Amino acid sequence: MIEAEALVYDYPSKRALDGVSFTVRPGDVLALVGPNGAGKTTLLRLLAALDRPFSGRVRVDGRDAVLEPRRVHERIGYLPDFFGLYDDLTVARCLTYAARARGVSAHHVRAAVEKAAVRVGLADRLGARASELSRGLRQRLAIGQAIVHEPSALLLDEPAAGLDPEARASLSDLILALAAEKMAIIVSSHILAELEDYCSAMLILRDGKLVRGGPIHAGGGPGMTRLRIGLTAADPRLAQLLPTMPELQVLELGDGGALVELRADPEAAADLLAALVGAGLRVTTFAPERQSLEQVYLGAAREVAR
Repeated sequence: MIEAEALVYDYPSKRALDGVSFTVRPGDVLALVGPNGAGKTTLLRLLAALDRPFSGRVRVDGRDAVLEPRRVHERIGYLPDFFGLYDDLTVARCLTYAARARGVSAHHVRAAVEKAAVRVGLADRLGARASELSRGLRQRLAIGQAIVHEPSALLLDEPAAGLDPEARASLSDLILALAAEKMAIIVSSHILAELEDYCSAMLILRDGKLVRGGPIHAGGGPGMTRLRIGLTAADPRLAQLLPTMPELQVLELGDGGALVELRADPEAAADLLAALVGAGLRVTTFAPERQSLEQVYLGAAREVAR
């Protein structure tokens, strides 16, 4: 788990981060977005315990990034926007070097290297030099170096930059697989379409501050889901019934349909559908609705501009 609390960071002529707080749980994949100069890379460096905040606190698995930076390095993987590889080393040697540098014991390093290679799809390239790899495979090797020590959290800064469509698809699959293993992941990118396949929430930075104060979920709030309801024909009873239902928020409402938010629980959805049908409403559409990350981002940007 990653916890950031009231982070402040100043450069000589600018406040880069101003009171940033949020939490990323195990298995979450959070998109970090915002315009150039918003503070995204600065935030990632603070989370990785590479820089110290002027005030505030970062914890990774309960370890304080200021008081115990080396302990945080053991629990986090970080891939910066511009990364380097030792081109003359083989994939196996690159992973071995990274494992030893991150504290993996000599007794366990071989198993760690083999596991990391399998996770990033390089098990058949262990003998190849880094200089012989394509751009996409180099990116995979860099991610392998970042996860070879089995971190609980992973920070990726523009990981899809320069990749072709097939390599981007492979990267998406890899990130989803790591999230399935309960790794907390933050991915920074300018291109929202690249994040659509694997991120369910966004952290929007603008002028060093969080828009809306924390993560914005594309499918509703944490533990919530959005449902689109449609009828065969307009029926005023829909507009009368929905506002009276407990634990349900009506986002859009008309006689012919509605958009509602409720608990992400199959029983809650089943109860709602049963109530609609029981009231005599002829329901033709009853399906989850997920906004694209671009729609969420633009909606938040319009709110800030008001």
